[in-house]
Amino acid sequence: MAKSALFSVRNNEPCPQCGAELVIRSGKHGPFLGCSHYPECDYIRPLKSQADGHIVKVLDGHLCPDCGAPMVLRQGRFGMFIGCSQYPECEHTELIDKPDDTAITCPQCQSGHLVQRRSRYGKTFYSCDRYPDCQFVINFKPVVGECPACHYPLLIEKKTAQGVKRFCASKQCGQPVTAEQTREE
Repeated sequence: MAKSALFSVRNNEPCPQCGAELVIRSGKHGPFLGCSHYPECDYIRPLKSQADGHIVKVLDGHLCPDCGAPMVLRQGRFGMFIGCSQYPECEHTELIDKPDDTAITCPQCQSGHLVQRRSRYGKTFYSCDRYPDCQFVINFKPVVGECPACHYPLLIEKKTAQGVKRFCASKQCGQPVTAEQTREE
């Protein structure tokens, strides 16, 4: 079906401003409902049936620590989160999955620990918990160990076609480390 045919399909719903039919139109942010008498009538409405932050489920037994109202599971523009049912009066929110704290010391600053985080695109990465003072970041799972070639104090695990392999976490080295080399230490 052609794109022009797709967006000229009529919805048979009247415009609340002028009474004309609403049609599906396409804009730079995606499809929307607009009045068929545009530009005389400029009524538009999002095509999405539910707005951002809609309630998915009420969490029984969980109360908001700020106001005491029940907590709810919400779907937002960046995924699911837990929030107060009294929003916007109470803006308390919580993350569903808290970042995993590892016991691995940061190899750059030697005082922080590596923490699992998620990028805005959903990718998992590990960074120092002292950010922004320390900006150490790796994209693969960190493993305690030392590189036999450069003596860098951290290894990473990568999943390859041959299975899970370990490599030096140093960007300058990056040498593969065999299981025998890690057992010697």
